[in-house]
Amino acid sequence: MASVAYIGLGSNLGHPRRRLARALTELARLPRTQLVAASGNYLTAPVGAGEPQPDYVNAVAALRTALAPGAVLRHLRAIERRHGRRQQRGERRNAPRLLDLDLLLFGRRRLSQSRLIVPHPRMHERAFVLRPLLDIAPAATIPGRGAARTWLRSVRGQRIDRTRTAVWR
Repeated sequence: MASVAYIGLGSNLGHPRRRLARALTELARLPRTQLVAASGNYLTAPVGAGEPQPDYVNAVAALRTALAPGAVLRHLRAIERRHGRRQQRGERRNAPRLLDLDLLLFGRRRLSQSRLIVPHPRMHERAFVLRPLLDIAPAATIPGRGAARTWLRSVRGQRIDRTRTAVWR
């Protein structure tokens, strides 16, 4: 049975808009998966960065998939590696990124495993996730937290601007 998975995309190094567009193309090619929607691009200030770094380009994509959540995560990590990301032990959480792909939601499922937590544990704290998510899923619900829309007030102070460039059509 297929589920809808929401994927957060972000990049702030090496032509971020192009990198997100290429990542979306790769997401659309995953086995037993269909890319059904993608938000516009958002330019956002880094959140929780310990050092100055460039702004991010962020978006959210919706996938209809028959893959299990762990398989989706493995594909996301493989796409990141193809784009030059090398995750290392001790990597700083909010360091600059060539490409960052996060599994935000997987249907209404809640999972807590060593390398996979769904829903993403900090998604409700991030305008760069909530705004693009609500573009493509206005009634989105975060399991265990309620309607995604209700969390927008708490992230009002985070700078986020929609760009004119679409990620995917």
